[in-house]
Amino acid sequence: MTGAPAHLVIRAVGQDDKSDWASLWSAYLSFYEFSVAPEVYDTNFARLLSDDPHEFHGLLALLDGKPVGLVHYLFHRHCWRVENVCYLQDLYAIPAVRGTGIGRALIEAVYARADENGTPGVYWLTQEFNTTARQLYDRVAGLTPFVMYRRPTE
Repeated sequence: MTGAPAHLVIRAVGQDDKSDWASLWSAYLSFYEFSVAPEVYDTNFARLLSDDPHEFHGLLALLDGKPVGLVHYLFHRHCWRVENVCYLQDLYAIPAVRGTGIGRALIEAVYARADENGTPGVYWLTQEFNTTARQLYDRVAGLTPFVMYRRPTE
């Protein structure tokens, strides 16, 4: 973990983490001006605890034992590869620790798990205006020329 604080621990989300995880994920969703129903929290937390390798996985960043960040990721099939790829869906660090290496450490932890899984391809999306995060992303990944489209559902 390049540049991360020495007293940082990155570990899998566990059964006893629901309150801390929900608080961090709620802050992440708020950043994107989005909210979800309580049953979505319950469903996603259960998925993070699942033993199914094709289900979402979650990691928490703890600084001095206090949860300060999270990341969610998923291994899935890709028509252009034999091996799966890894989608990093949510990445969040509380504002007080941004710029200290927490985000990079979470991304590198996903990279390590992808390598362990034989899944070297890791990708994610962010909003164009998320300039602070994009400064980090430009250092740890390559920007693609793809544009995302989504079926209107609302």
